[in-house]
Amino acid sequence: MTKSSHDHDQAEAITVEEMTGTTIPDSPRTNGSKNAFTELMSKKVKVSPSKPKRDQRKQLYFHGRDGLGAYTADPDAFPSSRVIYHNERAVFINDMYPKSSVHTLVLPKSPRNILHPFEAFEDPHLLAETIEEVEKAKVMVASELRRRFGKFSASDRPRLEAMESDDPPDEMPAGRDWKKDVIAGIHAGPSMNHLHVHVMSRDMVNECLKSHGHYQSFTTPFLVRLEEFPLADYDVRRKRDRGGYLQDEMHCWRCGKEFDRWSSLKRHLQDEFEEWKRE
Repeated sequence: MTKSSHDHDQAEAITVEEMTGTTIPDSPRTNGSKNAFTELMSKKVKVSPSKPKRDQRKQLYFHGRDGLGAYTADPDAFPSSRVIYHNERAVFINDMYPKSSVHTLVLPKSPRNILHPFEAFEDPHLLAETIEEVEKAKVMVASELRRRFGKFSASDRPRLEAMESDDPPDEMPAGRDWKKDVIAGIHAGPSMNHLHVHVMSRDMVNECLKSHGHYQSFTTPFLVRLEEFPLADYDVRRKRDRGGYLQDEMHCWRCGKEFDRWSSLKRHLQDEFEEWKRE
């Protein structure tokens, strides 16, 4: 391995296998089984840009690092299991290789979406619009967390009991603030070319979370929060190794314990996950 390729690997958050191309489907959208999350997140605001004819879609293949471009090119071509919401500003999708229990991406629709995030978000208008769309995604992810895990949560129990009561109160208890368990940001060294913001639960438990680098890319400053943009010229994350965060020591996001072996941390994260659900 050459030095340059090693430096590049240090700034990558996903594996080569995850950089798959995407073909726009040649079949109409079909909806799968419904639940509270898919019903909320599959409501589309229709847009009317010129679309390719159906017989042309087969030719629209977005290779490798350009794979995310398919979703902004024709979001209606994908099922709600993939594209969960879209409007004139952005497309929300489920991450194909999720790194936590709920992991979505917000893909801005903009001529600047093929620029590196550091350049793209020098446009204050695009940054402001993206922040608004990400806030919507945070609410959606929080809603899904409540749907999946609210029954386990001590702080959500009063709300659940009130909802199931034969004589529900006029004002429901607020319950757990699941939105506090949602993180959002952009990788300092994005592995896909099209601009995308990760909006996800912070639990870091998923079978697709397979490496030290995966974990570090979401639990260190390598994940750049939108409120940090535009980045200062002297910010270390502008450099080629993006601050070296992917190679740093690992710490549990919840308790702060340090780990030097990924296998040990992954087992620990599963235990923390069970405790986190019960909060």
